[in-house]
Amino acid sequence: MPTSARFLVVLDADSTLIRNEVIELIADEAGRRREVAMATEAAMRGEVDFAASLRTRVDALRGVPVAAFQHVIARVEPTPGVHELIDEVHARSGVVGVVSGGFHEVLDTVAPALGVDVWQANRLAARDGALTGHVDGAIMDAAGKEAVLRSWSAQLKLPLSRTIAIGDGANDLRMLAAAGLGVAFNAKPAVRRNADVVVARADLREVIPLLP
Repeated sequence: MPTSARFLVVLDADSTLIRNEVIELIADEAGRRREVAMATEAAMRGEVDFAASLRTRVDALRGVPVAAFQHVIARVEPTPGVHELIDEVHARSGVVGVVSGGFHEVLDTVAPALGVDVWQANRLAARDGALTGHVDGAIMDAAGKEAVLRSWSAQLKLPLSRTIAIGDGANDLRMLAAAGLGVAFNAKPAVRRNADVVVARADLREVIPLLP
């Protein structure tokens, strides 16, 4: 992470930084996309506990070969405007972070390729070259996302008033509330109701006028 910055922008990954829900792409490899997609949608609407939902969805990935991640990564689509937004943040001496309920196994390739400065996500447990159906370590839920935002802000010696958080699902609500500016991006109704700013168009260039 850069040692100094004027401000910090933290984005959710799935359906924000990128257009996809990565867990659904992985579920494709197990032939279980439909059931995982329905569970993901319920979690993003806030209808079920995120951590419990994630454990159930990850269990559906049991047996997927680790080698399949290369195929998954190749299918990831950056959200329109992401390059322009990140370039503009950097041009204004800002830092871009991504905190995700998704997975390091994909984000560790996608995030640096897009110019993201720092990122944090869940990890998938694997054994003998295949997923075990479990999350490795603590789950990045709403409280975890808020904690990461606060930690990065402190590391950069920035007040929270100099942070912007961008997300689309219920798992982002605490992060959006803690930030100086919370942006609902192409978001679920509960997020739109509680955010400071709503960006309805799925183009991250729409966020550029909000930058300090």
